[in-house]
Amino acid sequence: MTEQKKTNPSLPVLLGVMGDPIAHSKSPAMHNAALQAAGVNGMYMPLHVRPEQLESAIRGIVALGYRGVNVTIPHKEQVMQYLDVIDESARLIGAVNTIVNEEGKLTGYNTDGIGYVRSLKEEAVPELAGKRIAVLGAGGAARGVIYALALEKPEQISILNRTADRAVALASDLRAHGLGDITGSGMEEAAAILASADIVINTTAAGMHPHVDDVPVDPALIRAGAAVSDLIYNPLETRLLRESRERGCTVHGGLGMFIYQGAVAFEHWLGIPAPVETMRRAVLESF
Repeated sequence: MTEQKKTNPSLPVLLGVMGDPIAHSKSPAMHNAALQAAGVNGMYMPLHVRPEQLESAIRGIVALGYRGVNVTIPHKEQVMQYLDVIDESARLIGAVNTIVNEEGKLTGYNTDGIGYVRSLKEEAVPELAGKRIAVLGAGGAARGVIYALALEKPEQISILNRTADRAVALASDLRAHGLGDITGSGMEEAAAILASADIVINTTAAGMHPHVDDVPVDPALIRAGAAVSDLIYNPLETRLLRESRERGCTVHGGLGMFIYQGAVAFEHWLGIPAPVETMRRAVLESF
């Protein structure tokens, strides 16, 4: 547990989430419920920040006295250049999703992978060691998830991405840190890789509200009996998960990851235990 943070009790704690788009986010509902349950005078707001506005928005955190923010698509990698300190694990991952403001000093963390693996093990696949894992996408969310997955000692992690070079580069970066057998490929290799994968994980935005009919890959390529996981939590069951379930796969949605990564962020900001079940109820009620 992080130590109790110093805040001015006479002023509300300002928190938020930066992204583009951001209107779909359930983070405000979750964190405002958490603040209330914890008895903290504060508010958490959605902040629509376009890529060209990111540097100004980060300066605004300090100017406006925000305690911290979450960072979501598409800013998780680019935001790093505007921070004062990057946590070691976030540096290895190459992406930040949580920023803490300590009297003008901005520190970046990544809570995505921790939250994801806890959720996957509790809700779908209790043992990850020795598994063959296929990850769809090579962006900021993929980096955090793959880093945390690699610590569980799977047999292999294969990254599939529309731009093969990006998948190859990400795999190379993570292998350089001794994280095991990680390879990168373009989507033309999807059929062969998915046919032998024990776990398939979507880290892309394909299928996220409002584009709920999109899929990152043809579900028919995934072998029956595999576990299929999607980081998306809005909708709770994406088309990828629905069609995979109909083919006999174990499915796992993004709600648990979303809640647990939020809980870790909450503890970074405030130094008190996050009310996890309150956060879960708030997200479910917001749909």
